[in-house]
Amino acid sequence: MLRIAVPNKGTLSLPAATMLAEAGYRQRTDDRELVCRDEDNGVEFFYLRPRDITTYVASGDLDLGVTGRDLLVDSAVDAIEVLDLGFAPATFRFAARPGTLSSVEELAGRRVATSYPGVVAKHLADLDIDATVVRLDGAVENAIRLGVADVIADVVATGNTLRQAGLETIGKPILESSALLIGRDGVELTPGVPQLVRRLQGVLVARRYVMLAYDVRVDRLEDACALTPGIESPTVSPLHREGWVAVQAMVLRGEVHRVMDELYEVGARAILVTALDACRL
Repeated sequence: MLRIAVPNKGTLSLPAATMLAEAGYRQRTDDRELVCRDEDNGVEFFYLRPRDITTYVASGDLDLGVTGRDLLVDSAVDAIEVLDLGFAPATFRFAARPGTLSSVEELAGRRVATSYPGVVAKHLADLDIDATVVRLDGAVENAIRLGVADVIADVVATGNTLRQAGLETIGKPILESSALLIGRDGVELTPGVPQLVRRLQGVLVARRYVMLAYDVRVDRLEDACALTPGIESPTVSPLHREGWVAVQAMVLRGEVHRVMDELYEVGARAILVTALDACRL
C-alpha cells in the first residue's frame, strides 16, 4: 500500500486534502484523525506537521509527501520534487532598514535572522557570502529593532508587513516556493506513484483549463481554430445545418472571455463554456 504524508495543519493542509479528493482519493472526515486508509486505491494517508514530512519521506518510512519547497530546502534531506502542485506560493527575500544595505553582497559579516535557516544558509553559500544565520521561530520582523540581527530573511507577499516594521527588501528573491509532491532521492518509484502523479496532473490541468464549444460556418473555421487551437487540436463535427460545424477545444480559464469575444467577431455562435473536474492528457 502506498503511504503518503499530508500536512495536518497550516496553509498547506486544506488545499492538499482538497486536491487529493479531486484526484479521487478518500480523505479524512475529522481533523483529529491522523491516518486515513483508502482501500479502493491502495493508499494510506498520514497527517503530519509540515516540517516533519521531509524527514519521514527521506528516511523511507513514507513513500511520498506533500510539503512546501521552502520546507524541503530548509530540511536539507535526501528528498526530491516529484510534482509542483501549484498552490501556496511564497517568496523569500532579505530585508533591512532603509539605507543600511544597497546589495546582497553587503550581507558579508552581518547577522541574518530567519525561521528558515537552511534556506538562507544554502542561498548564502551559493553566493559565497559569509554571514551569521540567526534562527528564530515565528515572526522575525522585530529582530533588527531588538538588536538580534542586522538583516532578516522572511516570506514576502505584498511587503506591507515589512513596511510597517520599517524595513525594505534587498536584492532578488532568495527562493520562490510552492506546494510540492516529494519523494525519496535515489530510489525507484513505488508502484502506484505514476497513477497518483497522473491524477494530480489531471487536476492541475482541469483547474487551468475549461472546455469551450461553439458553432461556426465552415468558411470561418480556420479563423476560429486559430483562436482555439486546444491542447492538441480542436474537435470538429458537422452540424445538420448545411455549411456549419461544431467545435470543441480546451482553453485557458483566464483567457476564456477574451477568446469568446474574438470568436463572436469571426461569426461563431452558441458559444458555451464547461468546467473540467479532471482529465488525462
